[in-house]
Amino acid sequence: MSPTVANAAHRQPRRKGSPRPGQVILAAAVLVSGLVTTGAASAAPATTAACPTTVAGGATVPFTEYEAECAATNGAAIGPDLTQGSLPAEASGRQAVQLSAQGQYVEFSPSKAANSINVRYSVPDGRSGTLAIYVNGGKLDRALPVTSKYSYLDTPWIQGSKTHKLYDESRLLLGRTVNPGDKVRLQVDAGNTATPYTIDLAGFEQVGPAGTAPAGALPVTAHGATPDDGSDDSAAFRAAIAAAKAQAKEVWVPPGTFEIGSALQVDQVTIRGAGQWYSVLHGNNVFNNNSATGNIGLHDFAVFGEVTERNDGSPDNAFHGVLGAGSVVSGLWIQHTKCGLWLMNGATSGLTIENNRIIDTTADGINFDGNVKNSAIRNNFLRNNGDDAIALWSNGVSDSGDTIANNTVVQPNLANGIALYGGSDNTVTGNLVRDTNPLGGGITVANRFNSTPLSGTITVSDNITLRAGALDPNWQFGVGALWFDARDQAISGATIRVTNLRTIENPYEALQFLDGNGQGKPIQGVTIDGVSVERTGTFVAQAQTQGTVSISNLTATGVGVVGTYNCPYPANTPKMTFTGSGNTGWTGTWTDCSTWPPPNSGPPVPPGPGSNVAKGKPITASGSQGGFPPGNANDGDTGTYWESTNNALPQTLTVDLGEATGIDKVTLKLPPSPAWGARTQTLSVQGSGNGTDYGTIVASRGHTFDPATGNTATITFPATTQRFVRLAITANTGWPAGQVAELEVTRT
Repeated sequence: MSPTVANAAHRQPRRKGSPRPGQVILAAAVLVSGLVTTGAASAAPATTAACPTTVAGGATVPFTEYEAECAATNGAAIGPDLTQGSLPAEASGRQAVQLSAQGQYVEFSPSKAANSINVRYSVPDGRSGTLAIYVNGGKLDRALPVTSKYSYLDTPWIQGSKTHKLYDESRLLLGRTVNPGDKVRLQVDAGNTATPYTIDLAGFEQVGPAGTAPAGALPVTAHGATPDDGSDDSAAFRAAIAAAKAQAKEVWVPPGTFEIGSALQVDQVTIRGAGQWYSVLHGNNVFNNNSATGNIGLHDFAVFGEVTERNDGSPDNAFHGVLGAGSVVSGLWIQHTKCGLWLMNGATSGLTIENNRIIDTTADGINFDGNVKNSAIRNNFLRNNGDDAIALWSNGVSDSGDTIANNTVVQPNLANGIALYGGSDNTVTGNLVRDTNPLGGGITVANRFNSTPLSGTITVSDNITLRAGALDPNWQFGVGALWFDARDQAISGATIRVTNLRTIENPYEALQFLDGNGQGKPIQGVTIDGVSVERTGTFVAQAQTQGTVSISNLTATGVGVVGTYNCPYPANTPKMTFTGSGNTGWTGTWTDCSTWPPPNSGPPVPPGPGSNVAKGKPITASGSQGGFPPGNANDGDTGTYWESTNNALPQTLTVDLGEATGIDKVTLKLPPSPAWGARTQTLSVQGSGNGTDYGTIVASRGHTFDPATGNTATITFPATTQRFVRLAITANTGWPAGQVAELEVTRT
């Protein structure tokens, strides 16, 4: 989780994998004939797996992506799974498809016209090769290049990290247009030997023609740069930049790949390419600005690096340094560098970073490493970043007045989606963060990494997280979709306003408050209003330090464990005080601060028709016999049971389903052992929407339990919508108490 510090003295990690010497796989596509060869792809029965939840939001992008697990395939679906360092955990939607043998395929049917494909995939460490592409049964004359060269990253100096960054992306211009309804198949053919291929997704895009030079622009080729020949073009670029600055003109980068062997410096100049699919600058650190006054433009080209290890002592970033005042970075495709943009070494202000794709970096996507003011990071797409995808790190001098708006962040594999480390008057709004991995969460607001403390007004508004948060391997508890950390010092000097947050299927808690150093430093000044928590894996709010937080108008559905965890550390620290009003759908507090509920095996999903919606939900009883608590009645184990206070009938057993739910059946079980002789319990089934006013669903009558037939009683009734379901037990022929090993409530 530590931010990359360009001049830090970290030891060089070991290299995993062994690509062929000199092997370079660029994402620059070549425009050649799209003629297909004849010969239908191997026919085989196709299946599709369950599709993950999707949601609109974040950046507006020119491509449409399709999950492999939702496509037709005769391969093997993997996931969902959250296990750190596993292929499903690092996949979009926590699921993917593996192709292990010749003839196996994944087949997509794009809904829009497209002439390009970008595939997110993984192959085993040390392997490279290609994968065949078919369109409507005809094999293309080009194949998709794949490699493990940039994957399987080790960062042993980061505590808790495992081998990660398991996926990479490969893009290709198809040389033809694929129309809606066409079938695009990725298939293992005889020459495709990098098996197994794990396919996460494919993106399709209609790429326009290459751009043309603006009037008066100075082409780098006029100063000696030669595309696609492998020679170093750095000197030619420097000459073009100097001439353009002297003449107040733009630098033009035509289509082709240009080698940048030594970093360029730029100030008061715009560099423009023919488009991110056409103009490629190939180098690990293309721009390194020790100083700049500003008015820099970087537009419409790609930067592809060869970074295969994260070395925090080397500035292997597409852009490193300072951008001065009034600069714009727009329309770049950045891949295989350490970071996309790392801003440091001076003051930057009025900067706009927009409409970029920053993928497959070994560390951060974008990091404002102090002294960046009144700047905007907006409408960018970031995926598979090896640290925080977007971070404002107020390192020494505050980042202030900055806005992170309408970005999409997917699969940061070693930290947070979006992070505010200190700083003042910054805004995070309209972003989508999904599928985060260990050592981070969705969005974090924190006093961490020796940052200048949070101050002014911090605004977090209209954001969405999807499957955000994971089990932290160091702490051994879940990290939240939105979390606050007073690790370095108390959060007390800022007004922090969170509004209209939507969290969906976060595996653990939705909201988290802690001091990561375990010293109980307080969190104050946080106001949360208008939140929708949908299917949270454990808690709605998890507090592990003291302070006061206001939460109002938070609606929760599908709470995995219970509403609140409020167990400060150290234990003698006062509990968090929650204020606010208008909250619905979450009740109860985890009572045993010495234990954690078991982690989810995967992202929670909404229960479908016929599922048991009572398992693991909050359950209470009017009384219980010692050693047989009500929690035994919906723990999924028929070997444990609830027994009410003896000789005190009538008794009740009540389960809170967490939200109003359509139901049509209750199943009651006793332990199946023959030692449990047959008995009849007389009871009624009642329902309530608020936990106070109950109505009768099924009138009182006797229900027989017989070990010869499983010791089970099934009670069906017309469909009804209830949140609370109660058994009212008045008699038992086998024991003077109510007894239930499992109370199952079936969803309609």
